Amino acid sequence: MITEAVRDHVRALPDDQLPAYVYDIAALRAHARRVRDALPERVELYYAAKANPDPQILAALRCAVTGYEVASGGELAHVRRAVPGARVAFGGPGKTPGELAAAAGTGVTRFHVESERELRLLAGAVGPGRRADILLRVNLPVELRGVPLAMGGPSPFGLDPAGVHRCLSLLARPDFARLRLRGIHAHLASGLDAGAQLAVAERIVDWAVRLPVPIEEVNTGGGMAVDYADPAARFDWAAFGAGLDRLLRRHPGLRLRIEPGRALTAYCGWYATEVLDVKSAHGEDFAVLRGGTQHLRTPVTKGHDQPFTVLPVDDWPYPWPRPVVRGQRATLTGQLCTPKDVFARAVPGAAGLRPADRVVFALAGAYAWNISHHGFLMHPHPGFHHLGWD
Repeated sequence: MITEAVRDHVRALPDDQLPAYVYDIAALRAHARRVRDALPERVELYYAAKANPDPQILAALRCAVTGYEVASGGELAHVRRAVPGARVAFGGPGKTPGELAAAAGTGVTRFHVESERELRLLAGAVGPGRRADILLRVNLPVELRGVPLAMGGPSPFGLDPAGVHRCLSLLARPDFARLRLRGIHAHLASGLDAGAQLAVAERIVDWAVRLPVPIEEVNTGGGMAVDYADPAARFDWAAFGAGLDRLLRRHPGLRLRIEPGRALTAYCGWYATEVLDVKSAHGEDFAVLRGGTQHLRTPVTKGHDQPFTVLPVDDWPYPWPRPVVRGQRATLTGQLCTPKDVFARAVPGAAGLRPADRVVFALAGAYAWNISHHGFLMHPHPGFHHLGWD
């Protein structure tokens, strides 16, 4: 669950440098290369920067990814600074006229067009002598039970099939000649295992190749599952890659693209902190940690217990007895004045926890710091440490 490099680094950190995010860059690059090696040559691997836009994370991934997917003008500018010259695809359901106008002149590799409005705005934003390559994002209905996050079906994402055909009619007009249709984009669900992901990809491709225009590319999005209840479980990239290879053999002229985010970076990040206090209330034990979910919002947004490792600290400098979790379970909370500030609720791994012990939360490399409400109660921000660049 925790690499030796991270364990040693957290043990050595002074108390006043906690909480801290610790990223194992060597582990990230090794994981990303394994993902790339599992995929067929005709599958492009883009990283969804929204998962974790840390500049050193973006730079570390460049060894394995084809490019980066961004979902705002701010992300576009940020990725341009962090990885100059990298290929960038611009997605997101609510692009402003200003964002489209600015992006049209920056060499964006692909625009993921979400609506007829976007198509019209982009056609007017592309200057003389320029072309913009686009994918039309389609919203196909999906029937997947137990999907943690569904974007297909009734939602604000993409065009329904009828809208795609209306856009195809617009693209045939002379005033849309600066837009070049490359293919279809469809990110329909997140949190899927390899078999379900492959089934969705096959459905998207089967729909796309029946369109009345040539389709060169199909982007099936991201959403590869990360299991917070079982950190050792991993998405089966080998099986997924083999399935995509079979799919591509049926369509020799087609190129596929995927856009994982969480499944690339979640495993390389840890949020390290220490226990400030241990108390019992109405028969339940609580450990109050330095920091809180204003730093690591993931367990609140997903409604799970964030997996963690305890690093015991034997030193106790005070003259009074050291509190300890005496029951079999305890709830791990932060410093915020709200009962929602919970990292993990009534978990057995907290038995024996004491003030000054260190707690290291795993799977904190994606949708963690960047989605959290940093300013609430004005506690200090965590530090950021990047290991393994050598």
